[in-house]
Amino acid sequence: MTAVASHAHPPTSTGLDHRKIAIWAFIGSECMLFASLISTYLIYKGRSVVGPFPHEACNPPVCATHLNPILNIPVTSFSTFVLLMSSLAMVLALAAVENKGKPGYEGLLGSSKFWLISTAVLGITFLGCQAYEFTSFVHEGLTIRTNLFGSSFFTLTGFHGAHVTAGVLWLITLLAIDIKRGLGPKDALLVDIAALYWHFVDVVWIAIFTLVYLIK
Repeated sequence: MTAVASHAHPPTSTGLDHRKIAIWAFIGSECMLFASLISTYLIYKGRSVVGPFPHEACNPPVCATHLNPILNIPVTSFSTFVLLMSSLAMVLALAAVENKGKPGYEGLLGSSKFWLISTAVLGITFLGCQAYEFTSFVHEGLTIRTNLFGSSFFTLTGFHGAHVTAGVLWLITLLAIDIKRGLGPKDALLVDIAALYWHFVDVVWIAIFTLVYLIK
C-alpha cells in the first residue's frame, strides 16, 4: 500500500515532473548568463577606438581594410527567419509525439521524425549562416582581438551559436530514439523539455538580433 500511495503523489511539490523543474531552473541560469553578455556588449557599444565598426563606415587611418559598416543585415535577417521557422517545426514535432495515433494526425502532420529532422536542418542552416558571417568578418579585418566591438560581438554570438549546436545535437539524439523505437505520448515530456530549450535559444536570438543588428 505504501508503494502504491507514493506513486499517487506528484513528482514535486509543484505537481510538475522534476525534469521539467530542472530545465526551467537551467533556463533561468542561462537567462542571467545572456543578460550579462548582452549588457557587456551594450556597455562597450560605440567605444571602439579602431574599426571595423558595426554600423558606421570606417575611414583610414582608423580602419585600413574595411570602409563600410561590417554587419550584413540581409544575411542575418535570413538566418533569423530560419531560426524562427525551426521553432514552428519544433512545436509540430511535439504535437506529433503527443497526438501520435490520434485522428487528424496521420501522414506528414503526425510524423515526428519529419518535424525533428526539419528542426535540426533549420538549426544547422542557422549555424551555417553564422559560420559564413564569422568567416567574412575575419577576412574583412574583424576578429575577437581587433577592438571592443569584435571582442563583445564574437563572445555574445559565439556563446549563442554554441547553445544552438547543443540543441541540434539534442534533436539528433531524439531523432535517433524515434527511429530506433518510435516516440509516442509517453515520451512527450522528453520532447517538451527539448522544445523548451529550443524556444529559449530562439527568444535569446531575437533579443540579440534586435539589440546588435537593428539598433544603431
